Amino acid sequence: MAGTEPAADEVRSRISAYALARSGDRMLLTRLSEASPVFDPGLWHLPGGGIDAGEQPQAALARELYEETGLELLHSRLVDARTYTAYRRGVHWNLVALFYAVELAPGELTVRETGGSTAEVRWLPSAGPADTELSPAAVDGRALMEGLPG
Repeated sequence: MAGTEPAADEVRSRISAYALARSGDRMLLTRLSEASPVFDPGLWHLPGGGIDAGEQPQAALARELYEETGLELLHSRLVDARTYTAYRRGVHWNLVALFYAVELAPGELTVRETGGSTAEVRWLPSAGPADTELSPAAVDGRALMEGLPG
Protein backbone atom coordinates (compact mmCIF):
# COMPACT_ATOMS: atom_id res chain seq x y z
CA MET A 1 0.00 0.00 0.00
CA ALA A 2 1.44 3.38 -1.02
CA GLY A 3 2.57 5.63 1.81
CA THR A 4 2.54 2.83 4.39
CA GLU A 5 5.63 2.60 6.55
CA PRO A 6 6.94 -0.89 7.29
CA ALA A 7 6.35 -1.97 10.88
CA ALA A 8 9.27 -1.17 13.15
CA ASP A 9 11.14 -4.11 14.57
CA GLU A 10 10.07 -5.06 18.04
CA VAL A 11 12.39 -4.47 21.01
CA ARG A 12 12.18 -6.85 23.97
CA SER A 13 14.05 -7.24 27.22
CA ARG A 14 14.60 -10.56 28.95
CA ILE A 15 16.26 -11.59 32.19
CA SER A 16 17.62 -15.13 32.21
CA ALA A 17 19.34 -17.39 34.75
CA TYR A 18 22.04 -19.74 33.46
CA ALA A 19 23.86 -22.68 35.04
CA LEU A 20 27.62 -23.04 35.11
CA ALA A 21 27.87 -26.80 35.62
CA ARG A 22 30.97 -28.88 35.22
CA SER A 23 32.13 -32.38 35.83
CA GLY A 24 35.90 -32.72 35.70
CA ASP A 25 37.01 -31.14 32.43
CA ARG A 26 33.50 -31.18 30.94
CA MET A 27 30.78 -28.54 31.01
CA LEU A 28 27.04 -29.01 30.65
CA LEU A 29 25.69 -27.49 27.44
CA THR A 30 22.44 -27.53 25.53
CA ARG A 31 22.03 -27.19 21.76
CA LEU A 32 19.52 -24.55 20.72
CA SER A 33 16.55 -25.62 18.59
CA GLU A 34 14.66 -23.65 15.93
CA ALA A 35 12.36 -22.45 18.74
CA SER A 36 15.19 -20.44 20.32
CA PRO A 37 13.87 -16.88 20.69
CA VAL A 38 17.17 -15.03 21.20
CA PHE A 39 20.26 -16.90 19.97
CA ASP A 40 20.69 -18.80 16.70
CA PRO A 41 19.59 -22.44 16.48
CA GLY A 42 22.37 -25.02 16.44
CA LEU A 43 24.62 -23.12 18.84
CA TRP A 44 25.64 -24.73 22.12
CA HIS A 45 24.26 -22.74 25.03
CA LEU A 46 24.17 -22.86 28.81
CA PRO A 47 21.24 -24.61 30.46
CA GLY A 48 18.78 -22.13 31.88
CA GLY A 49 16.55 -19.46 30.47
CA GLY A 50 14.02 -16.74 30.95
CA ILE A 51 12.68 -15.77 34.34
CA ASP A 52 8.88 -15.62 34.31
CA ALA A 53 7.00 -12.66 35.82
CA GLY A 54 7.01 -12.97 39.61
CA GLU A 55 9.44 -15.92 39.56
CA GLN A 56 12.59 -15.81 41.66
CA PRO A 57 15.84 -16.28 39.66
CA GLN A 58 16.93 -19.46 41.47
CA ALA A 59 13.46 -20.98 41.06
CA ALA A 60 13.62 -20.19 37.32
CA LEU A 61 17.07 -21.76 37.15
CA ALA A 62 15.85 -24.96 38.84
CA ARG A 63 12.80 -25.14 36.54
CA GLU A 64 14.81 -24.52 33.37
CA LEU A 65 17.52 -27.01 34.37
CA TYR A 66 14.94 -29.72 34.89
CA GLU A 67 13.15 -28.94 31.60
CA GLU A 68 16.37 -28.80 29.56
CA THR A 69 18.53 -31.45 31.24
CA GLY A 70 16.32 -33.64 33.44
CA LEU A 71 18.65 -32.85 36.36
CA GLU A 72 17.68 -31.47 39.76
CA LEU A 73 19.36 -28.36 41.14
CA LEU A 74 20.88 -28.96 44.60
CA HIS A 75 22.73 -25.70 45.16
CA SER A 76 23.44 -22.48 43.27
CA ARG A 77 25.53 -19.39 43.85
CA LEU A 78 25.36 -16.19 41.79
CA VAL A 79 28.73 -15.63 40.10
CA ASP A 80 28.22 -12.79 37.64
CA ALA A 81 25.77 -10.93 35.42
CA ARG A 82 26.29 -9.87 31.81
CA THR A 83 24.25 -8.11 29.15
CA TYR A 84 23.82 -9.04 25.49
CA THR A 85 22.03 -7.73 22.47
CA ALA A 86 20.75 -9.99 19.73
CA TYR A 87 18.48 -9.82 16.71
CA ARG A 88 16.28 -12.76 15.75
CA ARG A 89 13.00 -13.05 13.84
CA GLY A 90 12.36 -9.31 13.73
CA VAL A 91 13.04 -8.80 17.44
CA HIS A 92 15.90 -6.78 18.92
CA TRP A 93 16.71 -8.42 22.25
CA ASN A 94 18.26 -6.79 25.30
CA LEU A 95 19.24 -9.73 27.49
CA VAL A 96 20.45 -9.66 31.09
CA ALA A 97 22.05 -12.99 31.97
CA LEU A 98 22.58 -14.11 35.57
CA PHE A 99 25.29 -16.80 35.85
CA TYR A 100 25.11 -19.31 38.69
CA ALA A 101 27.71 -21.88 39.73
CA VAL A 102 25.60 -24.96 40.39
CA GLU A 103 25.69 -28.36 42.00
CA LEU A 104 23.35 -30.88 40.39
CA ALA A 105 21.92 -34.20 41.54
CA PRO A 106 23.27 -37.13 39.55
CA GLY A 107 21.02 -38.42 36.82
CA GLU A 108 20.56 -39.23 33.18
CA LEU A 109 20.56 -36.28 30.79
CA THR A 110 17.27 -35.85 28.98
CA VAL A 111 15.43 -32.90 27.45
CA ARG A 112 12.02 -32.97 29.16
CA GLU A 113 10.43 -29.91 27.57
CA THR A 114 8.64 -30.63 24.30
CA GLY A 115 8.78 -27.94 21.62
CA GLY A 116 11.10 -25.71 23.65
CA SER A 117 14.35 -24.01 22.76
CA THR A 118 16.53 -27.03 23.61
CA ALA A 119 17.26 -29.66 20.96
CA GLU A 120 19.76 -31.72 22.98
CA VAL A 121 21.90 -31.70 26.12
CA ARG A 122 25.44 -33.04 26.66
CA TRP A 123 28.48 -32.92 28.87
CA LEU A 124 31.15 -31.62 26.48
CA PRO A 125 34.88 -30.99 27.03
CA SER A 126 35.31 -27.43 28.28
CA ALA A 127 37.94 -26.80 25.62
CA GLY A 128 35.84 -28.63 23.00
CA PRO A 129 33.41 -26.40 21.12
CA ALA A 130 34.95 -23.44 19.29
CA ASP A 131 33.62 -20.01 20.22
CA THR A 132 31.80 -19.92 16.87
CA GLU A 133 29.80 -23.00 17.97
CA LEU A 134 28.73 -21.35 21.24
CA SER A 135 26.17 -18.68 22.06
CA PRO A 136 27.68 -15.44 23.42
CA ALA A 137 26.45 -16.41 26.91
CA ALA A 138 28.13 -19.83 26.64
CA VAL A 139 31.42 -18.20 25.58
CA ASP A 140 31.28 -16.02 28.69
CA GLY A 141 30.09 -18.94 30.83
CA ARG A 142 33.08 -21.04 29.82
CA ALA A 143 35.44 -18.19 30.77
CA LEU A 144 33.65 -17.70 34.10
CA MET A 145 33.96 -21.43 34.90
CA GLU A 146 37.72 -21.28 34.42
CA GLY A 147 37.90 -18.89 37.38
CA LEU A 148 35.74 -21.04 39.67
CA PRO A 149 37.23 -23.47 42.18
CA GLY A 150 37.34 -27.17 41.17
